[in-house]
Amino acid sequence: MRRRSPAALLRKWNTPAIAQRLLGASLVRRWHGKTTVYPITEVEAYDGFDDLASHASRGRTKRNALMFGKAGHWYVYFTYGMHWMLNIVTGPKDYPAAVLIRGAGDISGPARLTKQLHITGALNGRSASPQSGLWLVLNDPPRKKDIIRTPRIGVAYAGPVWSKKKYRFVRKHRV
Repeated sequence: MRRRSPAALLRKWNTPAIAQRLLGASLVRRWHGKTTVYPITEVEAYDGFDDLASHASRGRTKRNALMFGKAGHWYVYFTYGMHWMLNIVTGPKDYPAAVLIRGAGDISGPARLTKQLHITGALNGRSASPQSGLWLVLNDPPRKKDIIRTPRIGVAYAGPVWSKKKYRFVRKHRV
């Protein structure tokens, strides 16, 4: 298994391609002196101003400002008054793009993931690096035939085009 830094990947700025590539990555969490590694199994891409499912479709706000920032930083937001959602910013500065991490290891669902990994808004804006306690390690990517592409979950509000984009990627064979 080759391990590489995600910096070069994030400079490519093709969010759906980055999302698929992250299925071969590991999410590493250091919490209270213990380090755990979770292979990423499910992600969703949110790409640019025109993506009506993206927080950025209505422009820059206080909540989504980090999506317009530098790639390789965490965009963590609170939703439904009870859940944290974990995203990695993927676009060049001033272009809002991010990948929502929906599942890793045996954890399925973005709210379960953040709860189990003790992820809160304290990580919002932090670099995806060991210094933040949460980072990515790229491993060999899955083969295209091992990736399932579907529409994103819960984005019917985005209309008939954007709600049906196959921007959700799931690894067929969980590791």
